[in-house]
Amino acid sequence: MRVDSASRLIYAAPSDIYQAFAQIGSLEQWLPPEDMTGEIVHFDFRVGGSYRMRLTYKDAHDGLGKTSDDSDEVQAQLVSLKPGQRVVQEINFESDDPSFVGTMRMTWTFEPSDGGTCVTVCAENVPVGIRPEDHQAGLDSTLANLARFIEAH
Repeated sequence: MRVDSASRLIYAAPSDIYQAFAQIGSLEQWLPPEDMTGEIVHFDFRVGGSYRMRLTYKDAHDGLGKTSDDSDEVQAQLVSLKPGQRVVQEINFESDDPSFVGTMRMTWTFEPSDGGTCVTVCAENVPVGIRPEDHQAGLDSTLANLARFIEAH
């Protein structure tokens, strides 16, 4: 079972960062890595709820998508929500490729630190089809997007 993680200091309160997860319309603005756009297809933010997001590559020349040549579709089940502290999700990719099958658990933690919040994302049981270097770049990009989104609001 592979575990990938990334952290970043974001200059905002933990409660503000939690709201970036909880408010409809926010996730699609900051969650996609820099080379993708996002569209929320379904959103029910509560313990036991879920959201579904379509991530589309901006430049789909290489057929990189897990669901189609240019997109990934993910279903996220919300396992645990602690406002201002943590969001735990179980992520499944829609794919015919067995290397992307399986449930990846993503735990986002928000810890007050140095005038802001240290946001850490830990992905457990990462599907073998996701290359470690690509996943690290994606996690780092997503955290940078979250910082820009939060610090601009």
